[in-house]
Amino acid sequence: MPVRRPVEERINDYFEVYYQFPEEKVRTQASRCMDCGIPFCHTGCPVNNIIPDWNDLVYRDHWKEAIRVLHSTNNFPEFTGRICPAPCEAACVLGINEPPVTIKVIEKSIVERAWLEGWIQPEPPETRTGKRVAVVGSGPSGLAGAQQLNRAGHLVTVFEKNDRLGGLMRYGIPDFKMEKHVLDRRLEQMTAEGVRFQTRAHIGVNVPAENLRKEFDAILLCGGAEAPRDLNVSGRELKGIHFAMEFLPQQNKRNAGDEVPNQILATGKRVVIIGGGDTGADCLGTTHRHKARSVHQFEIMPMPPEARAPSTPWPLWPLQLRSESSHEEGGLRDWSIGTTHFTGDENGNVKQLHAIRVGSPPKFEAIPGTEFVLEADLVLLALGFLGPVKQGMVEQFGVNLDARSNIATDANYMSSVPGIFAAGDMRRGQSLVVWAISEGRKAAAGVDQFLMGSTRLK
Repeated sequence: MPVRRPVEERINDYFEVYYQFPEEKVRTQASRCMDCGIPFCHTGCPVNNIIPDWNDLVYRDHWKEAIRVLHSTNNFPEFTGRICPAPCEAACVLGINEPPVTIKVIEKSIVERAWLEGWIQPEPPETRTGKRVAVVGSGPSGLAGAQQLNRAGHLVTVFEKNDRLGGLMRYGIPDFKMEKHVLDRRLEQMTAEGVRFQTRAHIGVNVPAENLRKEFDAILLCGGAEAPRDLNVSGRELKGIHFAMEFLPQQNKRNAGDEVPNQILATGKRVVIIGGGDTGADCLGTTHRHKARSVHQFEIMPMPPEARAPSTPWPLWPLQLRSESSHEEGGLRDWSIGTTHFTGDENGNVKQLHAIRVGSPPKFEAIPGTEFVLEADLVLLALGFLGPVKQGMVEQFGVNLDARSNIATDANYMSSVPGIFAAGDMRRGQSLVVWAISEGRKAAAGVDQFLMGSTRLK
């Protein structure tokens, strides 16, 4: 398995946590792939990576062919090779009775070798269709959709509300999980291919949605699921209680060289992170680097079992305890904790979190006699997201929403408004980067079909 840099070293910087995996070990791992008659890793992979094929090519030292096969299903394997939880490995047949093949590491090794060797070059289309497509959002779904549509010959413009491109990968994922030069080199490739980018273009706010309807033949909405789930308890209004996505982007901006006035800092503070998922772990790693006085991470769900739960047998994604690199760095985790309220000082700053232990879902009934109070100077809410923001763009386009308040689409990813498509978290809800790339690719095929009557995109 890949080796992490020592904790005492990495908590003093924002460089990526993992050392490079030696090539001989990559090929050894690739040789463990059994080339199964029915490769269940395919069913686990949202982008349908042709995993046994590129495993075999790596084993035989045919790296250039391996990147060709890898790129045939995944536009950005350097993203998924770093931040995907690897459902493919959970579905690996070898994993029934042995450690699965380290598919994610092999994927990352292939694409990094390709960048090093100069095999990844701009691939502009030979001809242009003259059709204009607007892509709203430059996260993984928007970038995947834009690259596919541009390579099909359409004139693609990507609109991004922030000052830099990349969406959640730029301002949500900490640099210690993915350094941003990894994103920048892919954006340079796409720019050279002819994709146009406009930053600080917030559709529905400083750019009316109707402008896009007038200027483009099709529109692909990839704005993400940015409506955060709040914690509606007494004391929520106190100063020092913030959503995770108020906290994390500021540090990424700071790492990029920006001055961040009134930055939310954990330095010297008693921090409580509410939410036990990936975003909570990202907050945890960032607070370690801020040198917090103490950190607690609470989750309302029960503690998962250390091994795969019987309720999620192979090849399903297993219910089991997962520890990120951030957990290795310190802090205290606890489960089955429900926050009842907050109290503060005379200046309106949060000072205490009041909580109680709860029973199993779905009721999460409070267990009498388990109440406790924890001193807290900073509380970070990492409770997930409730779909796209409705005000502004979504309202102005007038697209229908589904039962989960995401944008409703047909099988070709087109919304209720002809010519307007949606993909990624904006369509399926909060999910993974690998799902976003898959959605962007499929939506691009739907857009191409709509514009041209047929498509070769997959």
